[in-house]
Amino acid sequence: SYEYSDFKNFEFDAYMVMTNELEDSSFRVLEVDNRTIIPHSLQIRMLITASDVIHSWAVPSLGVKVDAVPGRLNQLSFFSNRTGMFYGQCSEICGANHSFMPIVLEAVPLANFLNWLNK
Repeated sequence: SYEYSDFKNFEFDAYMVMTNELEDSSFRVLEVDNRTIIPHSLQIRMLITASDVIHSWAVPSLGVKVDAVPGRLNQLSFFSNRTGMFYGQCSEICGANHSFMPIVLEAVPLANFLNWLNK
């Protein structure tokens, strides 16, 4: 689940797209139904937590990995200096569906990010 608390408490869930529903250009086990959109060339701050077990929110191409611990609030900060897609996964052994927790960040220009928020 993702929440943009600075923007009208906008929130959504992102689930893995099943193999039979993938488009030809998508990555199996990495694509999600709702991508997390971020503006590029701006410092991004995220607060990470969990509600059930320890997870690890990791996007290696951005050099980001932080544990999500129930009852704790962790903070991370990163910067994307280019537009594009950044893929990651939960990198903690958190249970039976551990491998089904992909992360997709889409870095877009600020104007596109604001248009996306207004939709």
